[in-house]
Amino acid sequence: LNYMKRINIVLLVLMVSASLFCANAKNRVDDLLKKMTLEEKIGQLNLNPGGDITTGPPLETEIGSMVAKGEIGAVLNVVGIGPVTKIQKVAVEKSRLGIPLIIGLDVIHGYKTTFPIPLALSCTWDLEGIERVARIAAEECSSCGINWTYSPMVDVAFDARWGRVAEGAGEDPYWGSLVAGAYVRGYQGTNPDDCRKDPSHILACVKHYALYSASEAGRDYNTVDMSHLRMYNQFFPPYKAAVKAGVASVMSSFNIVDGRHATANKWLLTDVLRDQWGFGGFVVTDYGSIDEMTNWGYGDIKANSARALKAGTDMDMCSDGFIENLADLVREGKVSEAEVDRACRRVLEAKEKLGLFDNPYRHIDPERAKKLGCAEYVKAARDIAAESFVLLKNQENVLPLKKEGKIALIGPLANAKTNMAGCWAVNYDPFTSVKEAFEKNLEGKATILYAQGCNALDDARYQEVTSAGNNIERVDSAKALNDAIDIARQADVIVCCLGELQEHSGESASRSNLELPSCQMTLLRQMNQLGKPVVLLNFSGRPTIMKWENENIPAIMNVWFSGSEGANAICDVVFGDKAPCGRLTTTMPDNMGQLPIYYQRLNTGRPMPADSKLPIRFRSCYIDGPNDPLFPFGYGLTYTTFSYGEPTATATANGYAATVSVTNTGNRDAWEVVQLYIHDVAASVARPVKELKGYKRIFLKAGETANVTIPFDKESLSFYDENGTLTFEPGEFEIMLGPNSRDLKTTSMTVE
Repeated sequence: LNYMKRINIVLLVLMVSASLFCANAKNRVDDLLKKMTLEEKIGQLNLNPGGDITTGPPLETEIGSMVAKGEIGAVLNVVGIGPVTKIQKVAVEKSRLGIPLIIGLDVIHGYKTTFPIPLALSCTWDLEGIERVARIAAEECSSCGINWTYSPMVDVAFDARWGRVAEGAGEDPYWGSLVAGAYVRGYQGTNPDDCRKDPSHILACVKHYALYSASEAGRDYNTVDMSHLRMYNQFFPPYKAAVKAGVASVMSSFNIVDGRHATANKWLLTDVLRDQWGFGGFVVTDYGSIDEMTNWGYGDIKANSARALKAGTDMDMCSDGFIENLADLVREGKVSEAEVDRACRRVLEAKEKLGLFDNPYRHIDPERAKKLGCAEYVKAARDIAAESFVLLKNQENVLPLKKEGKIALIGPLANAKTNMAGCWAVNYDPFTSVKEAFEKNLEGKATILYAQGCNALDDARYQEVTSAGNNIERVDSAKALNDAIDIARQADVIVCCLGELQEHSGESASRSNLELPSCQMTLLRQMNQLGKPVVLLNFSGRPTIMKWENENIPAIMNVWFSGSEGANAICDVVFGDKAPCGRLTTTMPDNMGQLPIYYQRLNTGRPMPADSKLPIRFRSCYIDGPNDPLFPFGYGLTYTTFSYGEPTATATANGYAATVSVTNTGNRDAWEVVQLYIHDVAASVARPVKELKGYKRIFLKAGETANVTIPFDKESLSFYDENGTLTFEPGEFEIMLGPNSRDLKTTSMTVE
């Protein structure tokens, strides 16, 4: 069975199994709720960090004391079998009812084995690989007691200034929806009973619901405002897909939606999430969110705790709003005990889903923990890291490099081990730097000459504040540059490792300038002037601006932050053992003034002609630069070339299908990602100029031709109205096929 057929079968099994599981869980939860005091019910709604459970008697810690009194339902950031066992033992043996804890952690792209950041993983266009990453992460962390991860983050990201682009699947709602489902299945399994039957499965938490990525100016925690039409069509689909896949929990976002905070927004948390989409799990706030509502102008924490609970929030992360205020609010009649019961029931059902009432220690397994970082997982990390790299330019086939001669490895990121991890890494050992990987992989074959060349950032104070974990040495700029020039002159080829530091993407890492720091750019310019082939390995957690680089450097590959095996994977691709196969899932801008930029835009009444190279007055354009991005969504090169025939689109027994012939016209076997886009020519509401609605990842041998057929259905040609109703309007549709969102061949069809 192909991947999508397997998913349809899984969904059918999900529906049948869910009804049986829910009946049994309800009976156990009903019995427990009858025994609980109001205060114990409220305690289940409280989520706090448990970082002080390290050494010594746990009851002497603040968190341990609260757990013993039944004032905590879940903890986060307790890491390691010892601390997890201690805190769970307090909950089970010291609290009155012995209700076990949910143990949460931000396991975003691996636990012991660190995989590429989610943005990089999305660029593989390999859903089975992404699901496997989530499966391995769950297997590893669950053996150490972690049974809940705050992942996947599925926010559709249009603005590259926003740092948390690194944590998602890019800018497309269709692709983001597929990725969301893959993560949920990887963490939780494909059956509602999997978490209870198999302790290697954990609860997933989709975030941040909703619209967090649409913050104005790309600034984290900032204002969000948009139409319902845009919400339903461009931002909501991945959240909905996660719900359809059976996600156990949802994290509300920090921002406002329609002027109301997402954490206390009944339309968002109840009307849409539960009533429209059928979500049956529990809703948790983001860190301190209820407390922060005061800063937004909604009053004090007591009032906001009532608002959040009544709107549909079930668990309060780190505000202490529920634990300190709900009992008084019930006594004052501002919150009903039934509303507390509703939230408590959802939390208890999650614990039942995990099988914690049968065995509270089932996720603590020293035998399984022996598999942490095993050879199987390391190989998986290396393989998928190689898949994630996106080759952006390869003039005169500079890449792959030969394993011979003298290779100058230059740049402040060439020997930075921890920088390979990217944001939200749990583990940093063992990690390998690019320098170490080059030396090991080329031992006895080529000589590696290394120089740092420059500082990572111009300002030492800024580097210290924003990059404390990297420990990249501060050097004398002039001397470092001269040393790099001297070393590079001795080499046959120069490989520059430049770009962002790991802390420069992720939460609270918004940037106002996405170009290389000037010290790194100076180094790159000097390397380029030496008259030798130059390869730029660009490290980043977001789309960055490489206009000068593209105009001057012959070979550019985006290597993102690729995890514990990233450096070895770079060797695999740079030296040709593997061909690059990543494709962008974000648009890479030409300049800062274009932001936010994304392919799925609406047209205007005065569009620019597609073939125009210069601005045209009284058209929608910039007078000082292009509208088009530097690299479009879906773009990526490899060590061969492909040609496309003319596409056709026809009706089938199950809907519709588009077909195109694809030929590998080079001399190297490689992967290609054939992409299907549609455009609704005339509709009652404005529709994007193109929308991704299908793809097929194919492997072609040199000279091989394949006829690639991609199915789609009426839902693919539909859109949501402002009430969330899926609407189909008959008429003409453009069907586009190609290797990326720019280089497409078009046919059309009329659908009644």
